[in-house]
Amino acid sequence: REDYAQMCALYRDWNSRINVVSRKDIEFLWEHHILHSLAIAGYLEVCLPEVLESWNKGGIRILDLGTGGGFPGIPLAFNFPASEFVLCDSIGKKVRVAEAVADALDLRNVRCVNARVESLGEKFDWVVTRAVADLSDLYPWVKGKYTGGILCLKGGDIEAEISRFRSRFQAKGRVAPKVRTWAIKEWAQDPWYDGKYVIHIEG
Repeated sequence: REDYAQMCALYRDWNSRINVVSRKDIEFLWEHHILHSLAIAGYLEVCLPEVLESWNKGGIRILDLGTGGGFPGIPLAFNFPASEFVLCDSIGKKVRVAEAVADALDLRNVRCVNARVESLGEKFDWVVTRAVADLSDLYPWVKGKYTGGILCLKGGDIEAEISRFRSRFQAKGRVAPKVRTWAIKEWAQDPWYDGKYVIHIEG
């Protein structure tokens, strides 16, 4: 946690000017935002160690879809300095915060883009995202833009959401990608993580 102290200080400062974290939640910045973002690394460590190794080794390009002020992209980029992260969001003021934090932390593996993801003409190895949209809406935005998979931080009634996702594909006569769920509370012992998951859309 000490390694992320500067990140916490930067976010608290920027949040006083541009609201990227709710005022009542800023005191839980580490637990609810930074550590939550790092749950993706926890999932890789527990379930996909070979992918974790590739992210550590480098040469991997990761898209953070709907990054907002930089979550989960900035904590992950800090944790995986050898991999490249592109942080994309359509709201300019939030992208400015993410860019300022990345610059202050000297995260040379981060590029921030103010755009709708559909307009990106780039290919990535992985897509990460945090509570941006329903899976049924999110998947078409990035379909064809990645080769590995999508790692989503989600909460709420995820079974219903996954069911809607599968039904949408079956209605079009296609086979939906495989979806795996991982309960974050297995990794972070905090009641706040009850009902929160990493959702992995494979392929």
